[in-house]
Amino acid sequence: MDLTSFLPQFQSGALTLIAFVVALSVIVAIHEYGHYIVGRWSGIHAEVFSLGFGPVLFSRHDKRGTKWQVALIPMGGYVRFKGDSDAASGKDGEVISSLSKEELRSTMHGAPLWARSATVAAGPIFNFVLSILIFAGVILSQGAIGERLIVGELRDLPAEGAALQTGDVVLAIDGQDLPDLSDSAANDAFLAALRTTEIVPYQVDRDGDVITVPGPYLYPPIVLQLSPRSAAIDAGLAPGDVITAINGVPIAAFRELKDAVEGSGGAALALRVWRDGTEGDFTLTPRRVDEPLPDGGFQTQWRIGIGGGLAFEPARESVGVGAAVSGGVSQTLRIINGSLSGLYHMVTGAISSCNLSGPIGIAQTSGAMASQGTQNFIWFIAVLSTAIGLLNLFPIPVLDGGHLVFHAYEAVSGKPPNDKVMRVMMTVGLVLILSLMLFGVSNDLFCP
Repeated sequence: MDLTSFLPQFQSGALTLIAFVVALSVIVAIHEYGHYIVGRWSGIHAEVFSLGFGPVLFSRHDKRGTKWQVALIPMGGYVRFKGDSDAASGKDGEVISSLSKEELRSTMHGAPLWARSATVAAGPIFNFVLSILIFAGVILSQGAIGERLIVGELRDLPAEGAALQTGDVVLAIDGQDLPDLSDSAANDAFLAALRTTEIVPYQVDRDGDVITVPGPYLYPPIVLQLSPRSAAIDAGLAPGDVITAINGVPIAAFRELKDAVEGSGGAALALRVWRDGTEGDFTLTPRRVDEPLPDGGFQTQWRIGIGGGLAFEPARESVGVGAAVSGGVSQTLRIINGSLSGLYHMVTGAISSCNLSGPIGIAQTSGAMASQGTQNFIWFIAVLSTAIGLLNLFPIPVLDGGHLVFHAYEAVSGKPPNDKVMRVMMTVGLVLILSLMLFGVSNDLFCP
């Protein structure tokens, strides 16, 4: 047996595991640090800050008496405050009863309601802040396409005879003036009128001279991004691939690929793919995907999991910090709205429950994003951080949202819930979370 034949699978599995652990550890660390630091500012003492569960691999005590530790099982983390009986902030009645009034103030159960609520809410809020900062950082590093379309880095394409150069300002393509890039309707009409040939004439401003040169079709069928757990990834397609034919029919535009996939009815497609100067054949079967609509609904389409783009990387202009942060906030809100809408439509049966992934699916997605580059992986961490922050705000006992519901009850009634009732509800909450996790795992294993 040739053991080297298992090397690619081993490397892929190792990347998936490492990427999942790194992504989850970063998100959990930020979440728990939010609880810790706001608790400290509020006068609540943290006894243990743990990254992971189970046997402790490493630990140290700081000058405030907090034990910082890394545990063996990297599936979460917790902050145990003074007076807590467990990682879910259950009350240790024996410890609480032995404390003086001054000492009780430094516990999670004896602090003022505002301090406890702020400490609980800080975890999800720090997740959202992490997402906003990552999105803003990516926007700052990438910049934005300006009012003029300027050719930046040229992509490697099979189109022969193209003569575009970096720095060319595109004025017109195939005899049509380039529309305002921000006008989606005008751009759709512009693309619909373009001839779908590999080479089209470009009118460009090159160093002050207006000239006409041959260039590639503006949106060729090139693979720039791959969706995790998609048919394209399973078939072995890679970023940079150019699809030149579908079922033996040559194509030159990404929209031809899109039309063929959407009209496939789920039938297998034979793709001819150009990669690094050579051509090869791939077969894949489109998958049914539920996609969000701008109005908040969903539509079902056939997809293979490919994202395309321009025939060249457009030159970008720098973006101000304010605009970048605003973009980060908008992106985070879009993820929250999409997640809530997706959950609602799953509950009502409008879309498949297979849209809910468990830890296996998240791990596979982590590995897939890491394999496509550092920036894609960091972007995924921001998306996952938003999702985890949102999940923790659900009003389920043991989650932060459940604790906030208890605090709201206390604020209205003037007294905390009964301890026995709290214990029962925490048990119910734990069962709900474990059931949800098992449901997600079953989706990971059995959903197409």
